[in-house]
Amino acid sequence: MNPVIEVVNTVLPVLIMLGAGVVCRRKELISRDGVNALKNVAVNICLPAVMLNAFATMHYSMDNVIVAVMMFLVCVLAWGLGKAMNSFLKTSPFLPFLTTGFEAGMLGYSLFALLYGPENISDFACVDLGQVLFVFTLYKMLLGRENNEKTDYGNLFSEMIKSPTIIAIIAGVLLGATGIYEALIPSGISSVIDACTSFISNPTAGIILISVGYDLVLDNIPWAGVLKTTFSRILIMIVLRIAAGFVVDAFSMGEGLKMAMNMMFILPPPYVLPVFADDEEQRNYVSSSLSVITLVTVLGFVILAVVQA
Repeated sequence: MNPVIEVVNTVLPVLIMLGAGVVCRRKELISRDGVNALKNVAVNICLPAVMLNAFATMHYSMDNVIVAVMMFLVCVLAWGLGKAMNSFLKTSPFLPFLTTGFEAGMLGYSLFALLYGPENISDFACVDLGQVLFVFTLYKMLLGRENNEKTDYGNLFSEMIKSPTIIAIIAGVLLGATGIYEALIPSGISSVIDACTSFISNPTAGIILISVGYDLVLDNIPWAGVLKTTFSRILIMIVLRIAAGFVVDAFSMGEGLKMAMNMMFILPPPYVLPVFADDEEQRNYVSSSLSVITLVTVLGFVILAVVQA
């Protein structure tokens, strides 16, 4: 197939769905409550099905542990580097939280599947595991400290284990790492699991991209602070991606994980961040930064599509 057509086939559906989300907001075709409901469906139903299948079909080895630990450390380092950069940029206390973490759930899995195929989603899930643990633990603890809140470890643990994402990961790991999924293949039960998770997860990309497009608001952006934040994140991600690449090469982990890391490192920070900004000015800064970094992600996706073609 013509490489240009390959790129168009991959990129155009993403741009159309993002544009549809923007139109839905401007024309008020979907209310804020409506788009929040769509997000809940995607995050609490469709995405867990993706992750359950990804972890159930994953090939387990010591590499999985190494990658998970590496990604957790990457997130810690990204936060630390953001903190250091903010000491002289003086942008916002939220800058370190915008330079770490990855919105894999609301964006990463969909974009990775569109670019590299759903059959390779296990590679992305492997890379995602460490950062998921970071976001559900240290990231939330640091956010709470930033807001002068006392960390309730019991509540944090309860919130984590009740998350559909974490439940899906645990179930998938139990099926895959124990060999249960593979043992069920001769009976056909594994194919039933595949059929169910595939059917449930099919709407994920469309729902998520419309939701992301709906939230792409580029009005009243404090450009000075947002551009500092955006370039800080890009610089930090480039440095850490190179460092992570050395680790993958050192352990000869293969091209699949490299592709997964390429996608992971272009993603924006977690979309939940504005919820933690109590001040209206800070909330606008965080939301604006997420919108601009998301556009950078789309540009990065186009570049990856061109390279892939």
